[in-house]
Amino acid sequence: MSTVMRVSSCTLNLHALSFSSNLRSLLLGLSLASASGARYCLTPELSLCGYSCEDHFLEQDTEEHCWEVLAALLRSGRCQTMLCDFGMPVLFGGARYNCRVLCCAGRVQAIRPKMSLAGDGNYREGRWFAAWGGGAESYRLPQAFLDLCTEGTYSGASPSVPFGFVALRSRDGISVGCETCEELWTPSNPSVPQALLGVDVIGNGSGSHHELRKLGQRQGLMQASTMKNGGCYVYSNLRGCDGTRLYFDGSSSIAVNGEVLASADQFALDQVEVITATVDVDSIRSHRAARPSFAAQAAALQRAPPGASKGAPPPPYPPPLTFVDIPIPLAAPPLASRYDRIPTSPISPRAYSPEQECVLGPGSWLYDYMRRSRAGGFLLPLSGGADSAAVAAIVGALTVRMYEGYVRGEDRTLVDEVDRVCGDKKPGSARDIANAMLHTVYMGTENSSSQTRARAKALAEEIGCYHTDLNVDSITSAIINVFQIATGRRPMFACNGGTGGEDLALQNIQARTRMVVAYLFGQLLPWCRNRSGFLLVLGSANVDEGLRGYMTKYDCSSADLNPIGGISKADLKNMLVYAAREYGWPTLSSIVAAPPTAELRPTTGDGEHTQTDEEDMGMTYAELTAFGKLRKQGRCGPVSMYRRLLGMWHNLEPAEVAAKVQRFFYFYALNRHKMCTVTPSYHAEGYSPDDNRFDLRPFLYDVSWGWQKERMAELVKKEEELQEGGGMT
Repeated sequence: MSTVMRVSSCTLNLHALSFSSNLRSLLLGLSLASASGARYCLTPELSLCGYSCEDHFLEQDTEEHCWEVLAALLRSGRCQTMLCDFGMPVLFGGARYNCRVLCCAGRVQAIRPKMSLAGDGNYREGRWFAAWGGGAESYRLPQAFLDLCTEGTYSGASPSVPFGFVALRSRDGISVGCETCEELWTPSNPSVPQALLGVDVIGNGSGSHHELRKLGQRQGLMQASTMKNGGCYVYSNLRGCDGTRLYFDGSSSIAVNGEVLASADQFALDQVEVITATVDVDSIRSHRAARPSFAAQAAALQRAPPGASKGAPPPPYPPPLTFVDIPIPLAAPPLASRYDRIPTSPISPRAYSPEQECVLGPGSWLYDYMRRSRAGGFLLPLSGGADSAAVAAIVGALTVRMYEGYVRGEDRTLVDEVDRVCGDKKPGSARDIANAMLHTVYMGTENSSSQTRARAKALAEEIGCYHTDLNVDSITSAIINVFQIATGRRPMFACNGGTGGEDLALQNIQARTRMVVAYLFGQLLPWCRNRSGFLLVLGSANVDEGLRGYMTKYDCSSADLNPIGGISKADLKNMLVYAAREYGWPTLSSIVAAPPTAELRPTTGDGEHTQTDEEDMGMTYAELTAFGKLRKQGRCGPVSMYRRLLGMWHNLEPAEVAAKVQRFFYFYALNRHKMCTVTPSYHAEGYSPDDNRFDLRPFLYDVSWGWQKERMAELVKKEEELQEGGGMT
């Protein structure tokens, strides 16, 4: 009879430093795993405290509370017959490590520190943790933790456990090892030597954030690893916003020998989701032994002399792997029902399109932020343009999912949140939730068109939100009058004879007035509707506008949250087309078809606007996306960007390409300071210019880029000479 094992992976929506709520989620996850018959249960990275504690990791309190939570988990009895894998920080030998703590039989069996830290993009793990590079040593558990454990648990047992590169081996010969998040992405990841040394199951507790089109890469790495090395790969990821701009997108999964057996949802609103699979351990061993190349490398690694770092590459990696024996079996009992011993069949994991990701990811992020801040809902300045319409669609789609979850009633947290937002009125549809939660305001001026006002009103009616329509001309006029009284001069738009500086100042007054009005309505609309609380003000500047600086500082883009601040204009337009079709909101289609305009300058005689965003910026949104990806993801300065674009934009002359690059870098440098005050934005695009976390660069530049322009001019001249001589470029 085949040796089979039931394994579980928990997807948990945790909150950094909220130890009580994290403990409740962990207990529920362990209970669901145990009820499914699992003998091994994996939880996400830093699951006892939450991933985004950041500089709180430097406080000893954080680790102390993690030990307290771990003691409570052991006292619960859920870690008796099941091997449980938790995540927490541990101080050892003068350094702090991001660790996996493996428990069974009511005790800590071993601690496995992270060996490769995440230090790029949004991550700064090297600021708080050290990377482990050795084998295994002895670690004495804190006395305060031992005192909290059930009396007698450690009586007669050593208070010390192995700490380092370890794998656990059960009484029936099944072995379980660990990876942690970033280690999956490294060129030579720890699962390789573990597989060569016969480890059957690798658990990866992870804190991986959502980024558009990223999930396929993550799943591909797991499937490729198990196809190449054999084995069962159990992956557990966080879900939700645990306190920062990031949204952790779940998608926990279980893969065996290159095939996926189970996968959790990417954007569900549930606090806890557990997936379980029955794994044929014999098939893992057969998969490996059937490949002579695997067998040869495994034999070479096992023959390495004692005390040496085994195998190639050379020392110090990989360090020697230590097997720790645990006192429980992990295989299904021989007398279990034959139905309980049938291995789980492979599945095709669900993959969302980028358009769906743009709707679901930011909406889930907003949901967590609203409920954890105890806000009564959202206030959105709705202009009738594509960006604010995209934000309205994101929140509208969220209300649809909230209502579906409310009707199911499976997640108590979601049901309580809907009841809190809706108050005394029980919702009978998603529109009822939208009316209670989303408040939109059209803030027109004499420069606004009737078309945008009509589109804003129609979209609000389709979604069902609470909509207000007003003009702010009296406010802007009062501000201009104050300036005139103080200086004796009155600014004019350029079309009326004013200078460029006057024109820009008059546009900015309108934009900044709207920000002030938005916050006023965010505070007082609940009062007007006889409700308590406040509304979170939402911004709607996309990532391309942030990159170019095409926004007014402290205008409507300054808000509490910006769900589209990390999404490109192109992706937003595709998302609007999808949402119009999926949710039955046809106004979105007409918004997509309209040219983007800020409507801050006077209209023509027939009431039409000639001002368009792309004309104002001097570049298209498609060009901005290209510039942004090369600047951040391609790590290009002005000269290398010119070289790259010269090969991409075949239809343009070299001088045109150079001029476009120079224009972009001029405005990028001129407006970089705006990123210092940017509204906290949902992270979605890999080229986000967010100065606070993701894109750490100066905000005061020499905007002439003199040296770079001279070098580019030389390259343009050479290119033109080659073309004139008929040479190959």
